[in-house]
Amino acid sequence: MLRAIRKPFGYEPILSKEDINGTGKKKKERASNWKSVLFRIWQLVDEQRGLLIAVLTLVFVSSVLALLGPLMIGKIIDHYIIPMKFAGLGGSIGWLITIYVGLSLAMYFQNYWMVGVAQQTVFRLRTSLFAHLQKLPVTFFDKRQHGELMSRITNDIENVSQTLNSSFIQVFSSILTLTGTLGVMLYLSPLLTLLTMIIVPVMFVAIRWITRRTGPLFKEQQQAVGELNGMIEETISGQRIVKAFSQEERVMEEFAQKSERLRRTGFWALTYSGFIPKVMNLLNNASFAVIAGVGGLLALRGDGVITVGTIVIFSEFARQFTRPLNDLANQFNTVLSAIAGAERVFKIMDEPVEKDEATEYTDMILKGDVEFRDVSFGYAVETDGYTIDNLSFRVKVGETAAFVGATGAGKTTIMQLLARFYEVDKGVIYIDGIPISKLPRQTLRSQTAFVLQDPFLFEATVLENIRYGKLDATDEEVIQAAKQANAHSFISRLEDGYETILTADGGEISQGQKQLLSIARALVADPVLLLLDEATSSIDTVTELEIQEALDRLMEGRTSFVIAHRLNTVRKADTVYVMEQGKLIESGSQEELIEQQGVFYNMLLESKV
Repeated sequence: MLRAIRKPFGYEPILSKEDINGTGKKKKERASNWKSVLFRIWQLVDEQRGLLIAVLTLVFVSSVLALLGPLMIGKIIDHYIIPMKFAGLGGSIGWLITIYVGLSLAMYFQNYWMVGVAQQTVFRLRTSLFAHLQKLPVTFFDKRQHGELMSRITNDIENVSQTLNSSFIQVFSSILTLTGTLGVMLYLSPLLTLLTMIIVPVMFVAIRWITRRTGPLFKEQQQAVGELNGMIEETISGQRIVKAFSQEERVMEEFAQKSERLRRTGFWALTYSGFIPKVMNLLNNASFAVIAGVGGLLALRGDGVITVGTIVIFSEFARQFTRPLNDLANQFNTVLSAIAGAERVFKIMDEPVEKDEATEYTDMILKGDVEFRDVSFGYAVETDGYTIDNLSFRVKVGETAAFVGATGAGKTTIMQLLARFYEVDKGVIYIDGIPISKLPRQTLRSQTAFVLQDPFLFEATVLENIRYGKLDATDEEVIQAAKQANAHSFISRLEDGYETILTADGGEISQGQKQLLSIARALVADPVLLLLDEATSSIDTVTELEIQEALDRLMEGRTSFVIAHRLNTVRKADTVYVMEQGKLIESGSQEELIEQQGVFYNMLLESKV
């Protein structure tokens, strides 16, 4: 059947035959992971223990009432309808109505309360994941697409939410219904019960065959969703670059490929899982036919062992018995999808956080004396070697150090190490004579400010974007910082002034204006250490004068590290360090380096600084 479907639709499975059939080596790993994931989800759900007990109690009550209903119907048929005795019929019908009203109320409240349990659980999971992301090192984000991470916070957790909302109650209710129904059926007629049970092994074989194939497919589907979201986020964020280089066709082709992968994986996952209700309906109908045929023959004997009411009860109970099996089979696919999503979430939560074992100097006020002593570092030492190699220099309190050199010389890496985004491989960085590894990151970063080449703005007001440097800054402090940064005049010309809402990329203002806001943000933070990463490299000459004036105010009295791109910044530096392939090859004031007529001198002649 599958071969017949595959060819006309043109779909081919993504995974290998071993993965789809569940016979590959990965199968045991998945089973082990699933058990661990289910246990961790249960731990989260168990935090709502009181409400959960109430839900399970109502599930038990509704299962009992669901069993009483058919029994009452059978009693009414045997005792009142067939004998044509109507005395007491009204009372029995009243009890039947009460049972089904009680069943409806029990199901309503169990669903209502379970939604609360599920939402609170998912809220904690989502909050924990987001909090964990804030503690992860920069290296983690360097290796992953942002859109793929966003997919885990949204799509994967939403899968868990939907499963808890619906599947948890259904699974527990199905188990209770199966147990209760089987007990009542055995009590009424072991023979008819045996006939009903004949279909159960067939059901389990069919379900097992299907679910062994849907498991890896649902996992692959979640991965495809994450990759597609990552590509979408990346493309939208870089839309200007896409258009600037006329790459629309290429990104559309890449999107089509990733979308096709998701479509094909989803097709096979849903195709396999779609067999379950079809198989279950077929077996349900077969079970009903057997019960009606055999039960009818036994009832015709007239010995009272099997009555018409008993056949009606059994027909309903057979449906109630196979329906939970059907529900369990259907929910199993939903659970598989949720487990795949939860596993991806827990993988992030198991990532080691940015360790900060330093417990001293938590309240230390830095002065800003910085020394690199024999420092070496590489992003991938084993394959690419050291990015900076055996680097030593010292920048005293209040001095400005400018770093120049070709791209890849290691200038930005110095900034990354100084902010402890990465840890050195060899050597020691000292701040005020203390090894940087002994300074808590919070202490260090709270007294450090960055002004980058491409400033980042949040989707918020101008006021809030500047205040990000110091969240408890007053409006007056923010406005004063904007004035010092030469940003006040253009902010005042905006439609809503400081209350103007900017988009995430700051598309409403120019690059130079975004840089002025970035400087104002640094000014309001009042840092001890200032790290400037080519802050004027993409600015026109006229705007550069405004920015340079703002930077001069910002650097005054602060220890500043500047990746220099233009001569103006270098001229005012106390010391210029010339980098080449991770090594320090020249250092001194601008005048001293010009007198040496070495590498720096040649860079000036070639207008590379």
